Amino acid sequence: MLRKMHDRLGLQTDPTIFFVSGGLVLGFVIAAIAFTDLIDSIFTAARDWLLTSLGWFYILGVTSFLIFLIWIALSRFGHVRLGGADEKPEFGTATWFAMLFAAGIGTILMFWGVAEPISHFANPPRRDVEPESLAAMEEAMGFTLYHFGLHTWTIFCLPALAFPYFVYKRGLPMRVSSIFYPLLGERIHQWPGKAIDILAVIGTLFGVATSIGLGTLQINAGLNSLFGIPMGKPTQVILIAVITLIAIGSVMMGLDKGIKRLSNINITMAVGLLIFIFITGSTLYLAKGIIETTGTYLEWLVPLAFWTDASDVNPGWQGNWTVFYWAWTITWAPFVGIFIARISKGRTIREFVGGVLALPTAFSIVWFSIFGLSSFDIERNQEGTLVQEVVEENDIPGALFAFLENFPLTTFIASISVLIVVIFFTTSSDSASLVVDMLCTGESEAGPVRQRVFWAALEGVVGATLLAAAAGTNGLDALQQVITVIGLPFFLIGFVMIYSLVKALNEDHVPTGKPVRERKHADLN
Repeated sequence: MLRKMHDRLGLQTDPTIFFVSGGLVLGFVIAAIAFTDLIDSIFTAARDWLLTSLGWFYILGVTSFLIFLIWIALSRFGHVRLGGADEKPEFGTATWFAMLFAAGIGTILMFWGVAEPISHFANPPRRDVEPESLAAMEEAMGFTLYHFGLHTWTIFCLPALAFPYFVYKRGLPMRVSSIFYPLLGERIHQWPGKAIDILAVIGTLFGVATSIGLGTLQINAGLNSLFGIPMGKPTQVILIAVITLIAIGSVMMGLDKGIKRLSNINITMAVGLLIFIFITGSTLYLAKGIIETTGTYLEWLVPLAFWTDASDVNPGWQGNWTVFYWAWTITWAPFVGIFIARISKGRTIREFVGGVLALPTAFSIVWFSIFGLSSFDIERNQEGTLVQEVVEENDIPGALFAFLENFPLTTFIASISVLIVVIFFTTSSDSASLVVDMLCTGESEAGPVRQRVFWAALEGVVGATLLAAAAGTNGLDALQQVITVIGLPFFLIGFVMIYSLVKALNEDHVPTGKPVRERKHADLN
């Protein structure tokens, strides 16, 4: 039956993965709208149990992934090329960085650039630190960079490394199930593999929908600041609808004309905003602060990588911040991973891991140093009101715009900031629809436009549902509780990725580093 429907619609995909994934997600949307309180209570109970019982596993998991990536980049496998032995990268380093950054955490930096540092400054994660003190400043930057530095990009890098190896070196389909080949063999093409891919599609859709939800909250806050457009669910649903239409337009333009062009424009605008804050703010203080904050991050990195709040110093803090971040990030790691794999063919494992971990982390350090330290400077030396507006009034989405009121050309810069968030929103949705389509087709090239349009529209529908229907009145809480639950299976998949990748590398490469499979092909020729 699914095959007949597939053929009538003129699709070019795997009918089972496409229709079951889409059907389950649509079923959730309908259930969330029809049984809001029930769905809310289920996800709330599940999230509370996970945070109490398995929060430590989320922390340990990401740190384990980071240690593995550092090891494999420095190992004898570091020179292995993701593609043919003489394959050259399709995109230059600058364009490659812009595309992976825009698809990765561009929206996150805009949303949390001011909100997280000022939140930790006012309410330090550890209760023995005095709020709004110099110690609180250091702790705020340490935790913020822990959340958005190497650990975040580790979650993206692991699947992004595994996918191209199995796809480009072994010729397997562009699907999450291909990573399980060392365990499942040819069964990746049967129901076990299809079940894995269906889970990956659903997780990707919810992960991207969470990002879309956060972006929408911030766009709404910006428009409220600029034009008095009311904050609320009706406005946010309309915003999601409008921007999803923009994303669909980008989808129809394709990778080179759509995502590539938007990514380059957006990273240029984001860097421009960063430079503006640096020049018009306390420039000397920020210049010195970037260097100092880099040291703070290095000092705090190892302790925080293993910190599980075992002493229960601040109950609930780690679940609301760190565990939420890791769970959210890992759900859309298949999306970012496959997208990065798609644009990274031809790079060596060492070059790939170094680039994906180091370049975005360095940019994040500069970004949060400038926005975070500027926020502290406004509060401590300029009689600012950021703590009151962002923390006491709980206006997290409006943090950036409250911050910009302390700089010249406020209206113009705030308008540019809204546009940056809109484009980041668009590139995330655009990239995700391309990747979800790949998960269904198993091909590295884009399928028919109608398929990608369907996924882009569904992402918008899920984002609107999570904000408007799934969990009462607090949109941010709704996003947090749903994604924390959905993220758990993907941590388990992460450990399978490590096992499969190491097993495949050992099978395919002798100690001298010469690929076994390539040598066999040479013998046949």
